[in-house]
Amino acid sequence: MRSVKRSVQGWQTVAACLAIVIVIVVQALGLRPSWPQEISPPRLDEAFTKQERIYRSRGADVPTGYVTGRALSDYAGLLPTGFCDTLGKLGSSDRWLDIGAGQGQAILDYYAPDNNAAPAQTCGRSAAKARAVAMSIEDRRTDKWRQQAAILGDDRIRYLTGKPLRQYSSEELGKFQIITDVYGGFTYTEDLSQFVEKVLSLLAAGGVFYTLVPGVHLEDGKDKLLGTWYLTELENAIGRPENVCSWLKKTACVQVTCESKSDWERPTELINIRKVCSGVSVPAMKLLEYNAGVPPGRRFQLNQ
Repeated sequence: MRSVKRSVQGWQTVAACLAIVIVIVVQALGLRPSWPQEISPPRLDEAFTKQERIYRSRGADVPTGYVTGRALSDYAGLLPTGFCDTLGKLGSSDRWLDIGAGQGQAILDYYAPDNNAAPAQTCGRSAAKARAVAMSIEDRRTDKWRQQAAILGDDRIRYLTGKPLRQYSSEELGKFQIITDVYGGFTYTEDLSQFVEKVLSLLAAGGVFYTLVPGVHLEDGKDKLLGTWYLTELENAIGRPENVCSWLKKTACVQVTCESKSDWERPTELINIRKVCSGVSVPAMKLLEYNAGVPPGRRFQLNQ
């Protein structure tokens, strides 16, 4: 009996050691252990409802950090290198879509007379002005916007509101030479692959999408030194971390350039996506987690 007991204890010791080794290997490979409590999906409906309240908030109810009046000079500092030059080269028949435009201040600055522009607001200055479309889920137009729209007409500036990008048809929106997103849909959407696919479908060949995403694993890897808390996390089909730029570079018919900012408040990736042909195909992902916030916390997994 004693020998049997020792044998059982021996096997228990071996099993315990093996369990420890497995955990160490999983962590070394960057895999995410699949604990039982992670099997059940989060209560996404509650998170989406909470996020919707943030979108619709007004006055004192607007959370700190939810900015709706960014100027064009802010865009110049937040978007990838080359944005202002590209905007300035647009002609009068070209088109610019600004997703998550809020009050549309960036477009108003773009159309402001040159003699009224401060030195810091000269981004995109040119004699000819592109036609511009501001898009926002919530209507945050100001009297200044309405006055300028009345002067210029809907042919030059438009404001679209009331629904997310995915609900607009290609016929409603048409094609654009530049699309921008500054803390808009790219940072907030619950379906990142569908959002990118829709944006790229609206770009004309040779057109460029300028955006950024905060709180992510950086392409240059410098975020690993910061011990940061991530807002948007991607993982591949077996649970290993994937950075947003490596995912985007798997998209067909685009050229992707990323500028990693490890010295910002949160590690942030500035992203430039140029469409080079029509056969765009974005690697699909599924949503694993979504926590409402400014911005929200999100976790996605690639389908394959």
